[in-house]
Amino acid sequence: MTAVLGTIKKLVNEPADVAIELVAAFADAHPDIVQRVAERVLVRTEQPAAKVGIVTGGGSGHEPAFLGYVGAGCADAVAVGNIFAAPSPDAIFASIEHADRGRGVLLVYGNYSGDVMNCRLAVRKAAAAGIEVRQLFVTDDLASAPVDESDRRRGIAGDVMIFKVAGAAAEAGGSLDEVEAVARTANACTRTIGVALSSAELPGAAAPIFTTARDEMEVGLGVHGEPGISTQKLGTAGEVGTLLAQRLLADLVCPPGSTVALLVNGLGATPLLEQYLVHQAVLRQLAASGISVHRSMVGEYVTSLQMAGLSVTLTLLEGQLRELLDAPIRTVAWCR
Repeated sequence: MTAVLGTIKKLVNEPADVAIELVAAFADAHPDIVQRVAERVLVRTEQPAAKVGIVTGGGSGHEPAFLGYVGAGCADAVAVGNIFAAPSPDAIFASIEHADRGRGVLLVYGNYSGDVMNCRLAVRKAAAAGIEVRQLFVTDDLASAPVDESDRRRGIAGDVMIFKVAGAAAEAGGSLDEVEAVARTANACTRTIGVALSSAELPGAAAPIFTTARDEMEVGLGVHGEPGISTQKLGTAGEVGTLLAQRLLADLVCPPGSTVALLVNGLGATPLLEQYLVHQAVLRQLAASGISVHRSMVGEYVTSLQMAGLSVTLTLLEGQLRELLDAPIRTVAWCR
């Protein structure tokens, strides 16, 4: 049954219950990969032997993030908050407890004030319970702060690259120090920027978060509707791909001869046709700069409900990063 909420049509039941229902529904759909252990917590069904635990989470509305990255070679547990809202400290602590295998836990979250605060409260509970936890807050969104204040940047689609690298390092038997170090390297080597053509529409809301003119796009807008760098005239796929690639290369040091991983991420309402056209333009710009692409990924990895637009992520593949990116993984959102 279609629920008409204000002026926005949504296929939901009660808007206030969507996050809880999502966790249950996701577990029911993928029992071979994940299982629900609490109202807002999922863990991997295939329980690993002693290893560093990888835990993530965040607000719902970004599917397949964050539930879709639980599984072999990636996260061991996830805590889910309400739409665009951080999980509670109790839910995060529960995910830490379930991921702990006696070798410590690495907590990987986007760099948002609510997530940071609740993660730190959960880590205090974990310390009292005798669980060693390290925290990494992803900062790939170059539009959210200048390069000399990169610790203030938000975590957006680059999150998934950090999940993958950390998960592979943990699966290979790395120590907590080793897993944390390689995850921090991946974070330092990853940048993302995107464009939005229209706003996300929240369940239960009467109107979108923001509006744009038919011939305009927002450059650098956040996945929750946070302000971006500028409002510009809507460009072609080629123009947008070139613009985003140039912004990325101006921020991430990639000298000629470098190798990168490239992720073009749809925000929820942009067809794959358009994503591939932008990807092609980014490839051309990288090739013109003497940069090779080891792996391309195109699709929806971190969305914003049905926001129209996309983001482009580059990860400079230094040291172990290429090997860890290529390691086996089996999650709902990423399987190889």
